[in-house]
Amino acid sequence: MSKLVIVESPAKAKNIKGYLGKGYDVIASMGHVRDLPSARLSVDIEHDFAPKYAIIKGKENFVKDLKKKAESADYVYLATDPDREGEAISWHLATILDLDLNDENRVTFNEITKHGVMDGMSNPRSIDIDLVNAQQARRILDRLIGYKLSPFISQKIRRGLSAGRVQSVALRLVVDREEEIRAFKPQEYWSIDAKFTNPPSKKTFNAAIYSKNGEKIKITSKEQCDGILADLDGEKYTVTAVKKGTRKKNPTPPFITSTLQQEASRRLSFQARRTMKAAQELYEGLDVGELGTVGLITYMRTDSLRISDEARAAGNQYILDTYGEKYLPKKPRFFKSKGNVQDGHEAIRPSMPNVTPDSIKSYLTTDQYKIYKLIWERFIASLMENCLQETVKVEITAGEYVFTASGYTVKFDGFTALYEESKDDDKDDSSVALPPLAKDDELKLKSMDGNQHFTQPPARFTEASLTKALEENGVGRPSTYVTITSTILSREYVKREGKQFVPTELGEAVINLLKERMPNIVNVKYTSKMEEDLDEIDEGEIDYIDMIRRYYDEFEEPLEKAKKEMQGVKIKLKEEETDEICEKCGRNMVVKVGRFGKFLACPGYPDCKNTKPLIYKTKAKCPECGGDVIEKKTKRGTSFYGCSNYPNCNFMTWDLPSEEVCPRCGKSLFRRKGNVLYCPDTEGCGFTKPVPKKKKSEE
Repeated sequence: MSKLVIVESPAKAKNIKGYLGKGYDVIASMGHVRDLPSARLSVDIEHDFAPKYAIIKGKENFVKDLKKKAESADYVYLATDPDREGEAISWHLATILDLDLNDENRVTFNEITKHGVMDGMSNPRSIDIDLVNAQQARRILDRLIGYKLSPFISQKIRRGLSAGRVQSVALRLVVDREEEIRAFKPQEYWSIDAKFTNPPSKKTFNAAIYSKNGEKIKITSKEQCDGILADLDGEKYTVTAVKKGTRKKNPTPPFITSTLQQEASRRLSFQARRTMKAAQELYEGLDVGELGTVGLITYMRTDSLRISDEARAAGNQYILDTYGEKYLPKKPRFFKSKGNVQDGHEAIRPSMPNVTPDSIKSYLTTDQYKIYKLIWERFIASLMENCLQETVKVEITAGEYVFTASGYTVKFDGFTALYEESKDDDKDDSSVALPPLAKDDELKLKSMDGNQHFTQPPARFTEASLTKALEENGVGRPSTYVTITSTILSREYVKREGKQFVPTELGEAVINLLKERMPNIVNVKYTSKMEEDLDEIDEGEIDYIDMIRRYYDEFEEPLEKAKKEMQGVKIKLKEEETDEICEKCGRNMVVKVGRFGKFLACPGYPDCKNTKPLIYKTKAKCPECGGDVIEKKTKRGTSFYGCSNYPNCNFMTWDLPSEEVCPRCGKSLFRRKGNVLYCPDTEGCGFTKPVPKKKKSEE
């Protein structure tokens, strides 16, 4: 018998074919083959929001070939990804190929290993129509909202804008945070910090003032601080209390999609798209020498913390063999997922826990190795024993005042022998071990300083912290986090400053308009409730058409009202003025956005209609003729750099121009891959130097 297996990606198709062997033809759909055409609404609102699907442009020949293969096969298996989107792709394929939707032809692979593939093939089921309907509801609502709301904001602010169900909430979070920062008024406060020794030990330790006459001190001015320092002049410092204890530090759970993106951002400075690309490659399968071609991790789009008994047993065995019995908890540890999750598959974990990162490092790219190492260490550590710490807190009395010092020492390292989660703020004032101290010890004061501080505003969002906020608020799903952040960046609603997201004037204008006229669209709780309703469709608890109708009615009414009340109203954005002088009238030209992107225009319109292309000058000079090096764009929007004297000078490079000049020949230096500055002098100067890495505080 010939059997056809349809998956989503070519890499996965090749690897699965290797496991299934003869009698199986495995083909990749390359994602969706059918969708709502973008040229029109493609949803029949009058007839229960019926979607009008069509074959995606460019995939017509593929569908013809697929139909021929399906007709000649004795059986067809639908093996798309094990999530809501994958279920919908299988349903579309079944519809196109005229397969019986009640047939048990749907198989899923949580991991692309021989065991994972054979297990999936041994447990076929029929297509889960509830999962399909949940995906359809999301797709239809996104189309209705985007198709009807985007023209409205484009008309009122600037042509070519878009608004979406989830991206608008993400943008609001960024804008609201910026408003908090602007409204923040720093408060002055002071600390008094001392350094002591406990003779005969010469080791110094830090302590901070805490209270006066039993009441906690709050120092708000230099005068108050100086007064306390004067009171303490000449006092003796005596240990009056030593409190010791033990605390347990638990390991963090294995990764889900959002936590993997967050940790890769903090630890590796990876953007989410880069993280997910490497994870996708690890899941789909790689050639790793003697093991052959195998998927190294489980499915990477998940919000479940569940792990299989087999994976737990394999991880436990590795811990026993490598670290010993004391590193394995007496009772197995289980992690509970928060809220409603799609628990059809596991947390992100290594498919073969005994395959260490270093054992396959030579077969992986740098990114693949770093992400695999992160996933592997996090999973193994999650199974290990707690870290035990001995804590100590000391009170030091000087007259009416009390200082405190605290610290800890590690009694048993447990899981920290392998891995500890990084934090957005790594400060830990209790991480220093204190010297031996006992009640009534008299200490020697080495130094004492009053230090001025100011309260700090909340931090701007990074890609990692925005993803975390969306997850905590129940907005979006694992498969959408990358798209959300990339969309608000590509639409220029947000810009990056280092790792931080800063809203643009355009982004703030969009959110202010939506907050005033379409408050539900940018309401975090409202969008979260919509996600919960989609989960209920998953479970078969509510009808997806009723759900769409309810949300559409709540969307359409305020939109129609806003259109009527804002007829003729145009929100004017502040135009970006440049140093470019209009040669016709002498005004400074401004940046405008047209149908084909940004351009320079004279602000004197309609009296002066002068326009010209927008050219971004760099601070580098052409190494061939000395002209300005300018940034250019390919048709796909990729940046490259060339000489402003083109076509008389043909200098072009993909490498980033720098402000530095060559110390040997004085020409501008350029930066190539590997963070190396080099001189492009065609006569063979050959100067190069590495670019120093930025410290975290500078990012």
